[in-house]
Amino acid sequence: MSIAESSYEISAHPQPGPPPGSPLAVEVRGVEKVFRIPEHRIDTFKERAVHPFTRNEYREMRALRDISFEVRRGEFFGIVGRNGSGKSTLLKILASIYRADGGTIRMAGRLAPFIELGVGFNVDLSARENVILNAVMMGLTPREARRRVDAVFDFAELNDFREQKLKNYSSGMSVRLAFSVMLQADADILLIDEVLAVGDAAFQQKCTDVFHEMRDSDKTVILVTHDMHAVDAYCHRAMLLHDGEQLQIGEPQEVGRSYLRMNFGGSGRHLGPGGEAREAVPDIHARCVTASLVDSKGAVADNVEQGHPIRFTATVEALNDLFDPVFAFHCTNAEGVHVFSSHLRLRFVEGQPDRIPAGGRVTLSGEIENRLANGRYGFACWITSHRESGELAVQELQLLDFVVFGSKPIMGLVAVESELDARIEEAK
Repeated sequence: MSIAESSYEISAHPQPGPPPGSPLAVEVRGVEKVFRIPEHRIDTFKERAVHPFTRNEYREMRALRDISFEVRRGEFFGIVGRNGSGKSTLLKILASIYRADGGTIRMAGRLAPFIELGVGFNVDLSARENVILNAVMMGLTPREARRRVDAVFDFAELNDFREQKLKNYSSGMSVRLAFSVMLQADADILLIDEVLAVGDAAFQQKCTDVFHEMRDSDKTVILVTHDMHAVDAYCHRAMLLHDGEQLQIGEPQEVGRSYLRMNFGGSGRHLGPGGEAREAVPDIHARCVTASLVDSKGAVADNVEQGHPIRFTATVEALNDLFDPVFAFHCTNAEGVHVFSSHLRLRFVEGQPDRIPAGGRVTLSGEIENRLANGRYGFACWITSHRESGELAVQELQLLDFVVFGSKPIMGLVAVESELDARIEEAK
């Protein structure tokens, strides 16, 4: 089976990273971090007076386990992982906000951490005063900070509001100001935690241009993000963390795919005994016994990776006799838009009745070419059966929902291959 084709895609990949001989900017060896979480907190004097001999009990949470990696000067290095994997903890240890419980960290160059935009702002001071204060906190001298005020407000496009108190700024204006201050730090190593999507669309494009410049400069950038498009576009290498453990270091595309597989490995929904469809459709002529996606080895899968075939299997039970049934498979996206269809007619043994008797079951399976864009889709089966009276019996069975995931952006619903040509006509 194949699906309709009606789109194209453009993808960009980062330039090659720094040469292998480039000096190390960051060296991390065997870093460990354990947090002690109190089981029963005593927060007031009254609680202490009532229970003077109560001892606090703690449980240990191992946030990082034996983390080791190197980043060379001029490299854009990504750190990805699910929530709670230890990404931000590692970044705070690199920034000396947290102390590691084990291991060593070496850095060559001046460090500028951007863990949270706007941390350290005083809302009762003017925007100009906050810019100078934050720039000094980032390592600039007061004189150099004052000299760069104009550049900060020019980039943030907030020149008309520089003397306004920060408490009168909107949240978007504050974020733009904080990001602009960040860019003025003369640091060799930048630690950045999820600050790519700031401001409106026009300002985000400016930020994108800046990150491209950083990627191609001699600055060393360590970026923590959930955005695999950003990892693919900016990073020379990336690392995947999970439950405090280092699972993979390598090409950003490979690490991004591993991250997406990890995220979507258990979030799909398939129907089985007791399962529920997306919509309650009464079972009149047939019912779905079980339905699921399967991988190349036939094992049950939850979701489908971009570009990999959609493989499925379903068992349908006839509630009434189904004469010469036709099965039409329909795929719709999350908005209910019909994306593609495919039909299947059963082949009956010659001389035998061309029907599935009531109580009989049929297994439907197949493989469909996958050119779908990332997103959630629904897969349904329409059953058409001819009755002895000449009427048609039609019923829809919701089979399963699934997610298509991947790191390549696709414009439209599907991606297609095409051969296009452009020629310049000679002037007459």
